[in-house]
Amino acid sequence: MQLTHEENQFQRKTFPITLVCDHIYFQQNIGSLFRIAEAFGVENIIFLGKDIPLTPRKINKTSRSTHLHVPHSVIEETSVLKDYLLQNNFEIIALEIASNSKPLKEVVIPDNQKIALLLGSEIDGISEELLKISNQIVHINMFGKNSSMNVVQAASIALYEITAL
Repeated sequence: MQLTHEENQFQRKTFPITLVCDHIYFQQNIGSLFRIAEAFGVENIIFLGKDIPLTPRKINKTSRSTHLHVPHSVIEETSVLKDYLLQNNFEIIALEIASNSKPLKEVVIPDNQKIALLLGSEIDGISEELLKISNQIVHINMFGKNSSMNVVQAASIALYEITAL
C-alpha cells in the first residue's frame, strides 16, 4: 500500500550542500530544482544571474510549494558568487561534461566540508569562470547518442550520489 507524505518513514536530514544555478531561467526547471533540493535535504540554493524568474505563481506547479521551505538567494554577478564560495571554503563541484571532468561516481567528498554543487544553464552550461574555481568537475556517464540531459534530472542523479556517500 502506498504511504502518504505523513506516513513515510524517511529520516529528515539536511546536508551541507548548496545548489548553485548558473543562469538557469526556465521556470519549470527552477520549480523542479526546489522540489528535488527539498527532497534531498539541500541546505540552500543560489541562483546566479539577473532577472531570475522566482515568481511563486509561476514555479509553484513544479515546486509543489517547496520553494517556501528551501532557503534561497539570488546573486547577480559571477565575481560576487566566486568571492562568496571561495571565502566560505566550499568544496566546489561542477556538474559538467568537460575535457577534464571525471565520472560522477569518482567524486570525492571531503569530511565536514560544505559543498557547492554547480549546475549550468539550459543553453550554455557552466561558465568557464566558474569551472576555473571548481575543485572537481564531474559528469554523468551517458550511453546514448545525446551528449547532455536536463539540468533537473542531472541534479537529481548527482544529489543521489553525493548524499549516498
